[in-house]
Amino acid sequence: MNAVPPTPGHEFLARGAETMSRAFDQMRSLAEVAARQAETLAPKAPKAPASLGLFGRNPLTMMQEAMEYAVDATQRSILFWDTMRRAGNDFVEHEKAGCPPVLVFDWEMMLDGRTLPRRCNYALVRIKPPANYPATDPAMRPFVIIDPRAGHGAGIGGFKSDSQVGVALRRGHPVYFVIFFRDPEPGQTILDITAAERAFLRKVHDLHPKAPKPVVIGNCQGGWAVMMLGASDPELMGPLVLNGAPLSYWAGEKGKNPMRYMGGLAGGSWPAAMMADLGNGRFDGANLVLNFEALSPGNTWFKKYWNLYEKADTEPDRFLEFERWWGGYFLMNRDEIRWIVENLFIGDRFARGEISAGPSSRGGATFNMRSIKSPIVVFASAGDNITPPGQALRWIADVYRDEKEIKALGQTIVYLVHDEIGHLGIFVSGQVANKEHTEIANTLEMIEAVAPGLYEMRITDTAGSGANTGYQVELVERSIADIRAVSGEAENEAFPAVAKIAAANQTLYDLLVGPAIRHLATERTAELRRQMHPLRLRRTLVSDLNPFMAAFAGAAERVRAQRAPAAADNPFLKVERAMADRVEGSLDAWRDWRDAWTEAAFHAVYGSLAALGVSEATAEEEAAETADALADAPEVRAALSRIAEGSYAEAVVRMMILLARARGGVRRSRLARSQAVLTGEAPFAELTAAARQALIREQTLVVEMAPEEALLTLPKLLPDKAERRRALTTVEDVAGPEEELGEPAQAMLARLRKVLGLGGR
Repeated sequence: MNAVPPTPGHEFLARGAETMSRAFDQMRSLAEVAARQAETLAPKAPKAPASLGLFGRNPLTMMQEAMEYAVDATQRSILFWDTMRRAGNDFVEHEKAGCPPVLVFDWEMMLDGRTLPRRCNYALVRIKPPANYPATDPAMRPFVIIDPRAGHGAGIGGFKSDSQVGVALRRGHPVYFVIFFRDPEPGQTILDITAAERAFLRKVHDLHPKAPKPVVIGNCQGGWAVMMLGASDPELMGPLVLNGAPLSYWAGEKGKNPMRYMGGLAGGSWPAAMMADLGNGRFDGANLVLNFEALSPGNTWFKKYWNLYEKADTEPDRFLEFERWWGGYFLMNRDEIRWIVENLFIGDRFARGEISAGPSSRGGATFNMRSIKSPIVVFASAGDNITPPGQALRWIADVYRDEKEIKALGQTIVYLVHDEIGHLGIFVSGQVANKEHTEIANTLEMIEAVAPGLYEMRITDTAGSGANTGYQVELVERSIADIRAVSGEAENEAFPAVAKIAAANQTLYDLLVGPAIRHLATERTAELRRQMHPLRLRRTLVSDLNPFMAAFAGAAERVRAQRAPAAADNPFLKVERAMADRVEGSLDAWRDWRDAWTEAAFHAVYGSLAALGVSEATAEEEAAETADALADAPEVRAALSRIAEGSYAEAVVRMMILLARARGGVRRSRLARSQAVLTGEAPFAELTAAARQALIREQTLVVEMAPEEALLTLPKLLPDKAERRRALTTVEDVAGPEEELGEPAQAMLARLRKVLGLGGR
């Protein structure tokens, strides 16, 4: 029978219906945005004004308090401006010194990227432990920390003694830090930096031949740099830790996370390219910092300076310490910033495996996160408005179909979401360092005893206070559905439309505008633009370069000698605080309206373009593979073919996995006991680390794909009753008190005893 071709009218109607469907989808999306923004912008019930205590007071008392406040306010103003002067001087000196790393620890250069065949402005340094720290053990697993190069300089991961560096040093680990210099090398690219970091890790391997593979920590932008390195050279990497790293830039919640829309509303990557061309081929990182500050204007433009003024006696040291890092601005080559914007911010290409590994790669290979074999720990925060949890976690759902595939590939992924800490707090907060980073470091020592899978790390306080405070850590099994739930929107067609429009705009810029700007720009004009940037000006104008600031040094000394603070209950201080709260609230209200209009405009413009077919519809997510389909994978078939083969080692590991699966997770105390068994007792102690990992991976596949058969074949692995008793005792010792296991795990333990023909303890 001959097929009848569809009529032209039928095809026209089909396309019209498809366009209408897209239009309705975008209308629903815009309506959802409007509804969520309406909740945010809805007028709040006015708070009852706090009593300022200005009425009904004795006039003479008020006059005395007013004079007391006037003296206090004047003195605080002098101390404030003197601190600003000192911050300005620090900025000028820091710039003259070439913006060295702000590490609080001493360090020594190990490998300078400017001397490598593919030169770049990165370097590997070794951190020297302070005198009151334990000596580092070269046989312990090294820590390598890669800081973000996103406008600021290096050192945030070792900014304080209570930091990522301090946590590792206090445990005796050798610690290495990847720093970078202010000016990029001519022609350097992101792939040159990846090559340099590869050389750095090889250097660490050479320095510690008897140690396990290093832990590699990536902070923010350093996180995707770590993942690129892990995808291209998995054999170099130990566990990976990603702190606030934006790997899925489109992800986020409607009504929140406005920064992901900025690239689209700017028209793509061409503004960054234009600023780099105006900078004579180099992009000024101060532009990125200005964007960060605009995210929270109430804090960055007012509150932090108000805190300095209000606490002028106690705040200066903390303020100056932070400003030294926050005020260091670094440069990027034009190709570097364009690569970042096009591949990550606009294209969101990393998680989809679309970033080229370079012309030297085999067969035009791309960076594929599935190639990473090391355990991965992801630390995000719900309070982070620069890298929200969706951007930090969504890549997991983009790369893996489901949690069974994660297990089949032998991968272990652990994520931790803080409730409220901001983006910078992830790196600089001493409280976070002493809790989350410390507990992550503790868990990393045992991470290889964790069965492959997806876990959420939960840290809860135990009873006690002060020095007696402790934390209980549990790894709870999670699914890809959990990741999707926390990630928010990531599939809207408006984002692919941005990528299409951005590419067209960039082409027009490269053809019509870029050549003219590059012809006119010189290094002198570029440097003048950099020095006139508002973030630099606001520091240099209050430094000693401004002769009007010189008087504050002597005045501040006299104020400190005659300091007369107002009483804490002075009513004029209450007025002052109320006014400050009003200013901050006004700035934040402006921010909320700005963000609302930004989001609405983004969806209105690019949603409309997507509905008209400007972008191809995003590919539908592949359905999660069924157990039968996954069982066709060669490694799974091989594991299942050996389900009844093995001995004591296979049986113990299988039983521990069965118990953990029944419980839905594992506490770190049990993980520590498991690690002790797997590394210190026969026959496990005779195995290499790779062999132990292969054993755990195979038994995980067996339990995941055939849990009932895995249980029933245990007697074949342990034909001898004495061996059965020994194996069960080992598993019971690892599990701990039976009454703490919970009903599912208790039921599984009872089944293990029954299948093996053994009674209770």
